[in-house]
Amino acid sequence: MKVVRLLRGFQRFSETEAAGGIVLIAATAAALAWANSPWAESYFRVWETPVTIGAPGFGMTESLHHWINDALMVVFFFVVGLEIKRESLVGELSFLRQATLPIAAAIGGMVVPAVIYAAFNSGGVGLRGWGIPMATDIAFALGVLALLGSRVPIGLKVFLTALAIVDDLGAVAVIALFYSSGISWASLAAGTVLLFLLAALNRAGVRKPAFYVTIGILVWLAFLRSGVHSTIAGVLLAMTIPSRTKIDDDEFVGIGLDKLADFQGAAAEGNPLGNSQRLEAIYALEDACEAALPPLVRVEDKLHAVVAFAIIPLFAFANAGLSLRDASLADAIHPVTLGVIAGLLVGKPVGVLLASWLVVRLGAADLPHRTTWQMIAATGCLAGIGFTMSLFVGGLAFRDPMLLEKAKLGILSASLAAGVAGSAWLYRSLPARIR
Repeated sequence: MKVVRLLRGFQRFSETEAAGGIVLIAATAAALAWANSPWAESYFRVWETPVTIGAPGFGMTESLHHWINDALMVVFFFVVGLEIKRESLVGELSFLRQATLPIAAAIGGMVVPAVIYAAFNSGGVGLRGWGIPMATDIAFALGVLALLGSRVPIGLKVFLTALAIVDDLGAVAVIALFYSSGISWASLAAGTVLLFLLAALNRAGVRKPAFYVTIGILVWLAFLRSGVHSTIAGVLLAMTIPSRTKIDDDEFVGIGLDKLADFQGAAAEGNPLGNSQRLEAIYALEDACEAALPPLVRVEDKLHAVVAFAIIPLFAFANAGLSLRDASLADAIHPVTLGVIAGLLVGKPVGVLLASWLVVRLGAADLPHRTTWQMIAATGCLAGIGFTMSLFVGGLAFRDPMLLEKAKLGILSASLAAGVAGSAWLYRSLPARIR
């Protein structure tokens, strides 16, 4: 029964990610079309529009682009944190042997691309962008898998999802350690104290989201002023969200049967609005459902679609716009561009495949059910779709617009090529009985 619930939750998660990937593609195409249209100047100007949040004298004024990348993306990283926590507690990452393969694959898929990128940019101005090709875009990657439908073994989908989640965790660590600067220890200490307060509320059994949202905003503000990138606050906040139920399965079933009996035993005559016995039974059932559902699951379910269908597409729309009208061969062969392309398109599949082969060869892990090494290699190629996280890291790595444009060119080119090559390779590797 527990396995069925886990698979149902994974299916809901993957369907949302896959559908979100389609919206993401549309947002990217719209950004590229606008950035290369006769109205291109307005595309780049609109994101620099100053926006003030807060009361006069107590507000913060930043560009629209800044609010999207440093505020809305905190929600994205918060959901990433919830996914990491859920997977660590009850998912693919909660069992050591099953977790070993995607963890190793993710590490290989981060280290090899970073090394390849660094080799292209050794001693150059672009070396700071070594973190760009380390990322995997889970929405795009699962979107490609969705196009193949039931042809893809469920074990391979779970493997790619777990790999991408570990990959996200690695990206968060890289951002915190290497793309944060000018640390304000007082602000960081204030944020840390607030996080401990949230952890204490969790331990005390506080389950109302309002408490966590209110204090969470203060944590975000503290990290925003600390020099540690504010999106890290989103992941840390997720770790404080309660994952336990208030009542166990037996209590829930007992309350449910008892209140359903009260509902059936109440007089059915008259207007339902005036039938207090039935209303009390319904309210009691609602309370029981809330007590039996961990806040982590409830919050993730509510935010997942918002992130997949609104926040990430908006981020792509604001960041993927790349003017190709003045692009030249020099841009295509620039070390930053080539480093990103080689890292994502070559480094990802090589790193994923080699690390996976090593842990299986050592006997520390097994291949997922009904999968082959060809499928693992093809999945590694799909992991080369960096996009969202790569664009985000690129924006942190490069303040020089020229270098950022070259990084974007590499990200978009490599992600498109990885998606096409990975899906074709995977299709050819599927046995006839699955096709």
